[in-house]
Amino acid sequence: MVPATGAVYVPWWILTSGGGYVPRPVVWQAAAVIAAGLALYVWCLWHFATTGRGTPGPWDPPRHFVAVGPYRFVRNPMYISAGLVIVGEALLFLSLALVIYLVVVGLVVHLFVVAYEEPTLRRLFGEDYMAYLRTVPRWLPRRPNPR
Repeated sequence: MVPATGAVYVPWWILTSGGGYVPRPVVWQAAAVIAAGLALYVWCLWHFATTGRGTPGPWDPPRHFVAVGPYRFVRNPMYISAGLVIVGEALLFLSLALVIYLVVVGLVVHLFVVAYEEPTLRRLFGEDYMAYLRTVPRWLPRRPNPR
């Protein structure tokens, strides 16, 4: 529900809150960006369920540290996937309001990751997570170093 709210409902509300305006897709190629964001999100969910034995939700968090799949390239692929969906929507509808929303969401998510999520994961997963922090970037994906 949370990803759907932030990546679908709120953008739709932003687009339609102008009183009777029904947004019309303009740049259909942007659907590929949205599809990539959705695919990345599903890939992340798969690894949370199969490797982590949990969900992204705080009511059933992963029981095991997840550093496989997209998590080998970047520490926060699930947030990146939501950002891709919003970028795609902004392009699809040529919406400056959605670009502004993306910037605000990006700042809030960054602060949440730095102030809450990373310290919590340090406590839960200890040295495994510390080693992960040293080798995998937070936001800009890169190929993992072969070992």
